[in-house]
Amino acid sequence: MEIKSETIDTIRRPVRGAQAPPIKQIKPAGLTSDKQIASSPTAVVYCEGNFAQIDGKTANGLVRHSQAHRILSVIDSTVSGQDSGSVLDNVSNNIPVFGHLDAAVAHEAVLPDTLIYEMAPSTGRLSTADRGVVLKAIELGMNIVSGLHEYLSDDREIANAALVRNVTIRDIRKPKASKDMRLFDGSVADVKALRIAVLGTDCAIGKRTTATVLAQALNGSGIKTVLVGTGQTGLMQGAKYGIAMDAVPPQFCCGELEGAVVAASESEQPDVILIEGQGALSHPAFCTSAFILRGSQPDAVILQHAPKRAHRCDFPDMPMPSAASEIALIEAFADTKVIGVTLNHEGMTEAEITETIAAQSHKLGLPVTDALARPVAHLLAMVVAAYPGLTQGAPVAAL
Repeated sequence: MEIKSETIDTIRRPVRGAQAPPIKQIKPAGLTSDKQIASSPTAVVYCEGNFAQIDGKTANGLVRHSQAHRILSVIDSTVSGQDSGSVLDNVSNNIPVFGHLDAAVAHEAVLPDTLIYEMAPSTGRLSTADRGVVLKAIELGMNIVSGLHEYLSDDREIANAALVRNVTIRDIRKPKASKDMRLFDGSVADVKALRIAVLGTDCAIGKRTTATVLAQALNGSGIKTVLVGTGQTGLMQGAKYGIAMDAVPPQFCCGELEGAVVAASESEQPDVILIEGQGALSHPAFCTSAFILRGSQPDAVILQHAPKRAHRCDFPDMPMPSAASEIALIEAFADTKVIGVTLNHEGMTEAEITETIAAQSHKLGLPVTDALARPVAHLLAMVVAAYPGLTQGAPVAAL
């Protein structure tokens, strides 16, 4: 049996609207499943009771975009029988939702290659019911991909079942041995590519989605861009470079991320390296944003903010910070500059999005847009306005 290790962020959140499903019939720019390579391994995403919610953020991301797998269906009995794109984004994507694994498998002419376990319990551990689903998938001959902090490859029952059926278990959050980890050495300073981190004012707020949209927009305009993942979802989606930061010992976080950025630079020679954010610098429950700022040493930051979110996820007594306060903290903490703000429009009407973009832009003196509800050209323009040399093929000027 092949056991693969890699590295992300799991907390149960009951609020619907994870990463801001677009309003009305707005199509998520650049996040389409029809661009997947037909030869990619096929997968069913297990997200019982959480699809299109904050705790379903990995499933939401995989349905919108996946290079590593061709997503066939989602399992969530609470929205069974519906189209996953319609549930999530009000736009059909022909990826159906089923109530259980048997139905998902029966729908396909050929057994799906993989079951992706996409749940975010606060314990980070497998429930009894979910264990049964994983074992059933293994019995059928499906590989398993999991983002839990509990490593399924270390679970005797599950590992033995996988060995018998000769299937693989891939624990995204399982880090390599400490002896193989990298300490920060400052080599990121030699990276010539423009480095932009997409940070946020809270966890599960859409940082990865915005980074993915921006990466595709930049590449589509001829500006070679690489996205470095820092969490389970990005790695599950197929990020070529990155680590699951919340599974790496703090001593090595900066060095491991620095290593991923340097590797992306040396191997791809890109114009831009985007770094996916995690948590929020101001959030006391997370330290990953600090490691991202230290390890990647970004030239610039784009801040993701949810104006209608009243409190931090899972912390009802902890009010959300303002975009202005987060910007001030980021710029005081690191030698970088926030070049724009992107909105998570959960709970917002179309009119409120328009009004908020105008008001925030005026208040902050920065470009503001919404990666999903506004044309992707607006997001691209945010970067080009700060670094016009990108479109001229010349070295970018520092802010």
